[in-house]
Amino acid sequence: MAHINTLDPGASPLDYYGFELRRYREAAGLTQRQLGEIVNYTGSLVGQVETARKVPTPEFSERVDAALGTGGLLSRLVDLVLRSQLPAWFREVAELETRATKISTFQMGMIHGLLQTPAYARATLGTIDETGIEDRTAARLARQRIFHKSKPPAFWVVFSEAALYQEIGGRGTMQEQLAHLLSCERDPRINVQVLPFSAGEHAGLTGSFTLFNFASDPTIVYTEGYGSAHPTANVDTVENCSLRYDHLQAAALSIRDSAELIRGVMEDRYGEQVA
Repeated sequence: MAHINTLDPGASPLDYYGFELRRYREAAGLTQRQLGEIVNYTGSLVGQVETARKVPTPEFSERVDAALGTGGLLSRLVDLVLRSQLPAWFREVAELETRATKISTFQMGMIHGLLQTPAYARATLGTIDETGIEDRTAARLARQRIFHKSKPPAFWVVFSEAALYQEIGGRGTMQEQLAHLLSCERDPRINVQVLPFSAGEHAGLTGSFTLFNFASDPTIVYTEGYGSAHPTANVDTVENCSLRYDHLQAAALSIRDSAELIRGVMEDRYGEQVA
């Protein structure tokens, strides 16, 4: 367990964050309890963050930045901290998400992480192991901050209709998740299409995949196994997956018709009435 007197700021992004939080708090002449009262968190939580025993959230960082006048330092650091909490094999993919100008993904059986609600993400992450579930959920949700950048990527997603029926986290969680998908209609940079069961055989039968496009770098294809990531810029693989994605988009419902299908599933399967 880290101790505040021996915390090494070079050990990890989380240790560095805790070191800087303590330094700014002490410079302001505040105790952990006093700072906690100002930002509406417990002094105990402040202490846990300072000793690298608790992962900070973006909201916590924003409040402390304002209270201590850090110039937004902690809000900038928190992205690195949360990314460091991702599985080691996935961190390269998270980096690709932050750099891409366009992300195009096909998902077979569940909602993509960039569009998951907290409850849905928690349910998927806790299927086998609930250890550190809150921190792991926060790390996954933090990836969605790419949509709040000054120049967010264009995000295109094609889901198999099966993803709407796979009841992850219970009915309430699915209601909330599908409602979140519908809310994406208001964002022209997030485009959701559903590949209906009626499409039959299709170009994505071999599994989910994601294409990352960049301003100047080559396109990268990403596929995923159990506990492993497989990004590649191999020209033949990129061409093959790009062609497959074109066919999947052509076979999928339009954005508007996809939204209507999602509304129908909410009403018929999960009992949610949507105006």
